[in-house]
Amino acid sequence: MSYIEIICNLVANSNTEESSEIVIALLAVLGYESFEVSDNTVKAYIPYLNFDATALEKLTVEYIELFNSFDIRHVKQENWNHLWESNFPMTEIAGRVVVFAPFHTKVHERDYRICIMPQMSFGTGHHETTSLMIEMMLDMDISGKRVLDMGCGTGILAIFAAMKEARTVTAIDIDEWAYRNAKENCERNNSNKIEILQGDSNLLTDRSFDLILANINRNILLADISTYAKCLPKNGLLQISGFYTADIQDITTEATRNRLLLSRYLEKKNWVAALYQKR
Repeated sequence: MSYIEIICNLVANSNTEESSEIVIALLAVLGYESFEVSDNTVKAYIPYLNFDATALEKLTVEYIELFNSFDIRHVKQENWNHLWESNFPMTEIAGRVVVFAPFHTKVHERDYRICIMPQMSFGTGHHETTSLMIEMMLDMDISGKRVLDMGCGTGILAIFAAMKEARTVTAIDIDEWAYRNAKENCERNNSNKIEILQGDSNLLTDRSFDLILANINRNILLADISTYAKCLPKNGLLQISGFYTADIQDITTEATRNRLLLSRYLEKKNWVAALYQKR
């Protein structure tokens, strides 16, 4: 699979961080999967076949106060590893989890060490949503539970659930590249008992889980919350992220319709991870 990289040069102002977060949210709606932020620049990546130049141009015109200019380039699959190796430092979460890549030589000793080679799949621990999900999972007793990682990307949340002694772990992603990447990362972390499937929420028919993890985006979450709820027993847990603080009311309203009550949530740079319990 090949990707399109767009480099968005933002209008310089006093709220650069806020502007970059808005741009990421807007691009995520268009299907962009991975992002890098530095100074007044946002890099975003989307599968080549999903790239819509007209939609991108319309977005930059509609939000002209944010965009100064943008560049587009084609990133071939074989160039992706080199691109990530040059932009992928180790990261720590809550002082207890370290996420590193196979090419890192000095890895910190922490309670949990997760080896991830992203290869264009979302979920390295660097983005606020992934780190929030892992931070929330740190405080949970997952041992003996049946866990689903929906929209698994690199498989990082499924791997972490296995490390925390979940009884069974299933990881699902609609993207073939993510599916293969998750399989490779599970092998890297000796998490060989994780069930990895390619597909969407249609795969959840007649399945049951004690904990569902879904770090996707606002629109998919709103569409699939009812499906997730059907897969949970009484007191089952749904932990989700991929949306902003401003979205939590809409998300919670839909969750409540499906007998999922908000238990707690964490915030970081306007991103949210929320935990719901089925009643």
